[in-house]
Amino acid sequence: MYRRRQHCIESKMALTRLPGALLLLSLHCWIMILAVTLKTTNKTPWANEFDTIELSCLIESISTTHPRIEWKKIKDGKPSYVYFEKRMAGDLEHRAKIREPASLVILNATRLDTASYRCEVTAANDQRSFDEVIIELVVRVKPVVPKCSVPKSVPVGKSAELSCEEKEGYPKSQYQWFRDKEEIPEDPKTSPRFLNSSYTLNTETGVLRFSAVRKEDAGNYYCRAKNDAGFSECGPQKMEVYDINVAGIILGVLVVVVVLLCITVGICCAYKRGYFASQKQTGNNYKTPAKGDGVDYVRTEDEGDFRHKSSFVI
Repeated sequence: MYRRRQHCIESKMALTRLPGALLLLSLHCWIMILAVTLKTTNKTPWANEFDTIELSCLIESISTTHPRIEWKKIKDGKPSYVYFEKRMAGDLEHRAKIREPASLVILNATRLDTASYRCEVTAANDQRSFDEVIIELVVRVKPVVPKCSVPKSVPVGKSAELSCEEKEGYPKSQYQWFRDKEEIPEDPKTSPRFLNSSYTLNTETGVLRFSAVRKEDAGNYYCRAKNDAGFSECGPQKMEVYDINVAGIILGVLVVVVVLLCITVGICCAYKRGYFASQKQTGNNYKTPAKGDGVDYVRTEDEGDFRHKSSFVI
């Protein structure tokens, strides 16, 4: 009996609350009708370069018959018009169009189109007259053929560095190296074939560095640059690994030492025989002394003996 009475009370209370709920729902719907509301199906779209991409801007609710629709491109914090006063503008003037009611379609997308795009709708007759939606567009660019550098020959036990670089791809390229068409793993311990190799591979910079080259490291090497848009490869380049000829090096040093020793002995002998001595002039180089006033000097047979000779000037 108690349960039946309690049920009746709850039913009466529910019926009492129902008109209020209906009123609130009606009010909410009325407000929605008087407010412009936007949404998008994808806030972070992407496209490969030269493809067509649509930035969706959908109007969920609006009461104004002819709202004002604008699109702006925001790059490096600076906004610029893409669609204004029912006309395309800016660098998309001849590569974009509006798809009803407010979506933006970009034709032949380029890497420069990577930016934030803001769809703005103004409805003058709505209770809330303005709404916007922001879309982050990424245009992916396939890598170009990377520049690869492989040493032609390296002695056993010496270090070697192979480099690979590509700057056009977007997002930034990741790098892979191959030897004789087999991929070189980032960690040599994961492959039995490369287990004893002493290399380090940086997939971010594309540098493959050997700390001590082995004979088994010889082969044809090429690099692949890849990102979400695709990949490109450079042509294979051969790296030879040779043994150092210690005996030949020692023999070469001995030959050089012997040659230098022979040259030194020859120079010493030439000095002893006087070939490099300076020749002194022989004979008497005598310069007559200047005459004094009224006195002549006459040389006698005895060397160094001089006597005066009087002379008078009239």
